[in-house]
Amino acid sequence: MQQYLEKILTAPVYDVAEESPLDPMPRLSQRLDNRILLKREDLQPVFSFKLRGAYNKISGLAAEVRERGIICASAGNHAQGVALAAQRLQVMATIVMPATTPPIKVEAVRRFGGEYVETVLIGDAFDEAYKHAMALQAERALTFIHPFDDPAVIAGQGTIGLEILRQHPNPIEAIFIPVGGGGLLAGIAVCIKQLRPDIKIIGVEPDEAASMYQALRQDQRVMLEQVGIFADGVAVRQVGEETFRVARQTVDEVILVTTDEICAAIKDIFDDTRSIAETAGALGVAGLKRYIAREGVCGANLVAINSGANINFDRLRHVAERAELGEEREVLLAVTIPERPGSFRGFCEIIGKRSITEFNYRYSDPQQAQIFVGVQIGHRDERPRLIATLREHGHRVLDMTDNEMAKLHVRYMVGGHGPNVTNELLYRFQFPERPGALLKFLNGLAGDWNISLFHYRNHGSDYGRVLTGIQVPPGERDQFQTFLEELGYEYWEETDNPAYRL
Repeated sequence: MQQYLEKILTAPVYDVAEESPLDPMPRLSQRLDNRILLKREDLQPVFSFKLRGAYNKISGLAAEVRERGIICASAGNHAQGVALAAQRLQVMATIVMPATTPPIKVEAVRRFGGEYVETVLIGDAFDEAYKHAMALQAERALTFIHPFDDPAVIAGQGTIGLEILRQHPNPIEAIFIPVGGGGLLAGIAVCIKQLRPDIKIIGVEPDEAASMYQALRQDQRVMLEQVGIFADGVAVRQVGEETFRVARQTVDEVILVTTDEICAAIKDIFDDTRSIAETAGALGVAGLKRYIAREGVCGANLVAINSGANINFDRLRHVAERAELGEEREVLLAVTIPERPGSFRGFCEIIGKRSITEFNYRYSDPQQAQIFVGVQIGHRDERPRLIATLREHGHRVLDMTDNEMAKLHVRYMVGGHGPNVTNELLYRFQFPERPGALLKFLNGLAGDWNISLFHYRNHGSDYGRVLTGIQVPPGERDQFQTFLEELGYEYWEETDNPAYRL
């Protein structure tokens, strides 16, 4: 640990990086009754912290190693950090990215690297790009620049810890750090615990990519079967060997947060700074908020790391839709009201001055109407009160706020019941999103069974999501189950989901 501190103190990262500001978040601080500070790594030249570790590693290579050239595999921030470092140090770099990498990221790598960078686009996913990079490394005798599992990279990221202590010498209760492979967490943790062991170091991961959480819990590195990639910058199936070793000695805990909580944190950062964090970049704020709610902390100094701002623009619509749910300021309800003139007006009178964010309805029954409605609320405590009030007025209410199928699909669908549809099973599928992916999915789905319902919407993410009804006679259920397994896509059966029944 002492050797790490020496490496951090001597890391020449400011050849390319800037000392990012530690900005107060006044609105969030007032709302949560704590002093919340945001470390703005999104303001680095490559819009993320990654250039610190990349530059520290590359600058420390021997002259003859640099002459042979370097290589990395990345679909995002690490690639841009390596590109800028290569250009500043005049080292030839090969950067391998999936062919599906958004053009804005490919162009950024080429712009930062200029004549010193060769970009290779290959494969549909990171694993294919990584495999190709390993082959090129062996073939050309290049040096591989790891995105996190390297002491020099860890030390480079650790310079953020030094800056925090310089910028805020007063007491700090905890620092909240996004976790992917663990390089950022290990670097900051090893620095802080050497100089200020009283400060809690808390990692934050998405609950669908909890590789460090599981590793610390089981006291060994684990390989997750799959990870959700909404927060693509931290979608890592296994943390690094060295990052785990350091984290075991220095990290107090890892907190898990949901997709909706990440979206709410992006909105919090925007409200206070007018900047837009990437999904992984907002993890620190999301974890900080969960920590305050869990511990009942009041009046403390808390620091969150905003690790980056490289977000695809089309993903913002999904973020905006889910932010209010993540903050528990919107409730989604399925409500049964009488099918007669004036019933909708009566329903709105019960809602009162609360804003209705959406209202979906289609006539299907002469006696009663099923509506899907979104209602804005001022505080989470209003949710049960509103539901109770509606029930007191004789309405049947089903709370859909935490129903993933309702949030992803049902709220966008129009139509009604299919009275002539028999033997219908409902399934939700997820598949890698790339050009032609939906057609490939449909070709795979083509078989002996009729599709009776279908909804697909591109959410601006790396995965496509489909809801489909398929007519399968009872005698063919075993055959259909075999077909699902062979199809090779992640799926969930939703036949018993109450949103579907309504």
